[in-house]
Amino acid sequence: MLYIFDLGNVIVDIDFKRVLGVWSNLSGTPLAALAERFSMGEVFQRHERGEVTDEEFAARLCDEMGIALSFEQFAAGWQAVFVALRPEVIAIMQRLRNEGHRVVVLSNTNRLHCNYWPQHYPEVAAAADHLYLSQDLGLRKPEPAIYQRVLDAENTPAEQAVFFDDHPDNIAAARAMGITAVWVTDRDTVPAYFAG
Repeated sequence: MLYIFDLGNVIVDIDFKRVLGVWSNLSGTPLAALAERFSMGEVFQRHERGEVTDEEFAARLCDEMGIALSFEQFAAGWQAVFVALRPEVIAIMQRLRNEGHRVVVLSNTNRLHCNYWPQHYPEVAAAADHLYLSQDLGLRKPEPAIYQRVLDAENTPAEQAVFFDDHPDNIAAARAMGITAVWVTDRDTVPAYFAG
């Protein structure tokens, strides 16, 4: 079998409020104002596809939110999204590989985050056979082509793949392609699936 794991809120806990909290402190802008202005819009999606540089992304986002931050300040906030590893999921990934299954990560991410999480969470790459990252593929979930790219690269038919993700749109897109998809709603979802 091919087991495909999303990164954020599946293997690593993330919290976007922490990002806005840092930017709020650094810019002196109220948190509520930033929360209202921040959106995962076009520039966000293009950044995840690798179409926009980190610097351009930072400048555009600061502009959208009406705040003035240096690139370093922006990056400090951007990396604050990562909270902690979920060791129970890492243990499951390792067990699956030991049983002879393929285990991969499929994440909508970006260069800026990839300068951070592999260093701070080396367990992720160590527990996976391959990392499929949106900015390397020029595609992002829930685009059907990104799932097809993984299936083709792994030489696995959809019916032999299981996908774990915390976003309902990504789950729906995977299911539409015939992949078994498990919506991760909390820390217990993945362990419960394998305990069943």
